Amino acid sequence: MRNAKAVKAHISIFSACLIWGLMSPVGKDAMLNGVSGLAMVAFRVVGGAILFWLTSIFMKSQKVPPHDMLMIALAAVLGLVCNQCCFTIGLSITSPINASIVTTTLPIITLILAALFLHEPVTGKKVIGIFCGAAGALMLILGSASAVNAKVGDIRGDMLCLVSQISFAGYLSIFKNIIKKYDVFTFQKWMFLFGSIIVIPLSFNSVVSLPWAAISVATWGETAFVVVGSTFFAYILMMIGQKVLRPTVISMYNYVQPVVACVVSVIAGLGVFGWGQSIAVVLVFSGVYLVTKSKSRNDMLKDAAAGNLPRK
Repeated sequence: MRNAKAVKAHISIFSACLIWGLMSPVGKDAMLNGVSGLAMVAFRVVGGAILFWLTSIFMKSQKVPPHDMLMIALAAVLGLVCNQCCFTIGLSITSPINASIVTTTLPIITLILAALFLHEPVTGKKVIGIFCGAAGALMLILGSASAVNAKVGDIRGDMLCLVSQISFAGYLSIFKNIIKKYDVFTFQKWMFLFGSIIVIPLSFNSVVSLPWAAISVATWGETAFVVVGSTFFAYILMMIGQKVLRPTVISMYNYVQPVVACVVSVIAGLGVFGWGQSIAVVLVFSGVYLVTKSKSRNDMLKDAAAGNLPRK
């Protein structure tokens, strides 16, 4: 039963990152064709709130006490508002390639924060896994960069994307316990509601000033994918995984996103998949495997209680 839950969690996280990998090129194209970065954030957060509240009508509700409501509001600031605002606006400024490179910093940041807040052990296997995955992701992205005619990156956008990774790493590490306490729809409907309360005043002028009539149906379709796919479904999948997997393991799946970006480039005829890319993919999933197999804090406590020597 426990293995079945773990498999479900891994599939959920992988699927969420797969969708997010598609979001970068799709969202970037929408923002190049009339939808501003801040307006895209508003569509994601408000659209997500509407979808989660509508879905929650058909689900069993959980009562949330005031203290937990405050924690969910804080989680919305880190995991939703700051994360989405910084990444989406950063992506609108810089290139998708640069944004993807920056996302590879998430596991390292999460490892540090998990060690500080959750007292997760920094094992040798975990460190090797993280850097193995980072090396593979960077090899894949940098190898594809020379074959893609992409817009030159911008340091402002790169820094915003980096801040988004720090924010999301903090969300994974700090709010793990409260995420596990509530079902997916109860937690997300409140988190997106609090996020909407913050985002609407910030983005109102950007949304009102959009050239609505000039935006094509295809661009609205791309925006709908970002809202429904990479926000509603991806956040559900992510939370399913968060209930079972450690933050450092979850963050390792972030490497799936640049892999997807490169695969999409190949399908679109924008890149090639050779030996370098094959080695990169092996490195990425080897890194995920090593981090998954490393000892958690609970595992080490159980070993100590049983009188076993700690293993890495």
